[in-house]
Amino acid sequence: MDLELTGNAALVTASSSGLGLASARALAEEGANVTICGRSADRLESARAELDGAAGEVLAVRADVTDPDDVSRLVTETVDAFGGLDHLVTSAGGPPSATFIETDDRDWYRAYDTLVMSVVWAIEESRPHLLESPSGTITCITSRTVREAADGLLLSNAVRRGVTGLIQTISREFAPEIRANAVLPGTIETPRIEELVEARIESGVYDDYRDGLEDLASEIPMERIGEPRELGEVVAFLSSPHSSYVNGAELAIDGGLMRN
Repeated sequence: MDLELTGNAALVTASSSGLGLASARALAEEGANVTICGRSADRLESARAELDGAAGEVLAVRADVTDPDDVSRLVTETVDAFGGLDHLVTSAGGPPSATFIETDDRDWYRAYDTLVMSVVWAIEESRPHLLESPSGTITCITSRTVREAADGLLLSNAVRRGVTGLIQTISREFAPEIRANAVLPGTIETPRIEELVEARIESGVYDDYRDGLEDLASEIPMERIGEPRELGEVVAFLSSPHSSYVNGAELAIDGGLMRN
């Protein structure tokens, strides 16, 4: 299916790896011109190289999404390069695993800036440009933890819910000019999952990597964990005119794991 994104301009935050990169790849393969960003110059260049050959142009900008000045510059460089902005996709790395007792005030503020304020700043800077687009969209990548708390992920469980509340609100406030939706990934084979499995191998919980993946998939109806591509393609669809009546949605991409 042609998603009719050729020539559109998209910005994907925190996109030098993982689900952000998968989303950028899906958009670029559909012909959108895409800006990717990240804090590490080496990882960002590696990500840009991965996208070589895509139908759309790719701009790589080094930026820290927890710095509002960097976010402002990121949007400006995107608009300057592509002549406007049609689609904003927000992503952010998950905060470290921790219990309530292990978490101090600084951890809470850091997690809030990473998971919520980075999205707020990106929307604030992008909104004027999205309003000029005939098909402005915002898609926020969050986590299934906004609906079902995961053991040991206190900060993700508590703080990410601010993003879904934001989406529910602006999807009404910004409509009909801008559509806003959220995707809730479950267990998907990203570098974060790889690190989790490797750590459990070292601690003796799993015998090997395959054993870890099978355990993580044991309660998923699809009987496997997801691939980043499967999330990215949903993001591209939500950015396209083929989803023109989808607004304020929270789509779980988790193989049917969640029951509510």
